Amino acid sequence: MLRIERDNRGVATLTLDREEARNALSAELVLRLTEALAALAGDKTVRIVKLTGAGKVFCAGADIGEMRAAGAAPIEQNEADSRRFALMLESLEKLPQPTVAVVNGAAYGGAVGLIAACDIAIAGASARFALSEVRLGLVPAMISPYVIRAIGSRQSHRWFLTGEAMDAATALRIGLVHEAVDDSSLGDATHSIVKALLAGGPQAQAEIKLLLQRVTGRKSAVDESMMIDTTRWIARVRAGEEAREGLTAFLERRKPGWIRDE
Repeated sequence: MLRIERDNRGVATLTLDREEARNALSAELVLRLTEALAALAGDKTVRIVKLTGAGKVFCAGADIGEMRAAGAAPIEQNEADSRRFALMLESLEKLPQPTVAVVNGAAYGGAVGLIAACDIAIAGASARFALSEVRLGLVPAMISPYVIRAIGSRQSHRWFLTGEAMDAATALRIGLVHEAVDDSSLGDATHSIVKALLAGGPQAQAEIKLLLQRVTGRKSAVDESMMIDTTRWIARVRAGEEAREGLTAFLERRKPGWIRDE
């Protein structure tokens, strides 16, 4: 479900490994990722953390079956489920080591939040991105602070509201990723970024991450108040009739009721 590998340079690679489910973020995977990030944060031998997906998909976002079940659960359980995801994103952002998202394929919904929470993102040319929540009757609540910080408010209006897929070149243009390269060159591009990061002082890099948070006016992309607001927001929306229809339609491989044939 989550592979953790380290090399002798201090580079740790976290690989989302649910190929049969397109590396979707189940509750169990979110928990394992949170635990892995906590362990890496306290490990002084780790210099850089890379995040990628197994196979040809980076991550399909949240596990849709679990999302539907959470929406039907009591509100306390619904919100608790959302908070676990929000805490995982916070752990990724607050990691003292530099983080690099290596996007090797499709990245939808919550996966875009993972990318935006990383310090640096590199994508292969065949990668596709979508903030697809709206097409399920949902909202990109917990990931919104990270994504808006990456691409800006104006771009967020379009991509949040339409749920359109974008290619790697568009993701580069709007600031979601720092580089978009041929798929065959993704390994080399990642190696170059890692080499550049390894040339910096690890304590200085940790301080720079804190400095960036301070200078941009927030301690982090989300504070406790924001986290409470966004977790309650998604919990409320996914418990509603429209989200239940959207999630059910996805699982039943049909159009949701709000789409009418022209």
